[in-house]
Amino acid sequence: MIKARVIVTLKNGVLDPQGKAIEGALGALDFSGVGSVRQGKVFDIELDTADKAKAEADLKEMCERLLANTVIENYSIAIT
Repeated sequence: MIKARVIVTLKNGVLDPQGKAIEGALGALDFSGVGSVRQGKVFDIELDTADKAKAEADLKEMCERLLANTVIENYSIAIT
């Protein structure tokens, strides 16, 4: 069993209205000093394999085909 965490974030320069809304809400809650907020997604995935190379390849394909919109998002994969 291989466990992985995939983090998907918007690329720099892509407008992030949800992040801006969170930033405004934090200010309204009196959290000072918050300069910028960018939001993203986290996926914790378990793969039923012991082959780390296959797991990495499968995870990359999952990101490219479904988990991330690679036109506007970046992703990182961490296998634990």
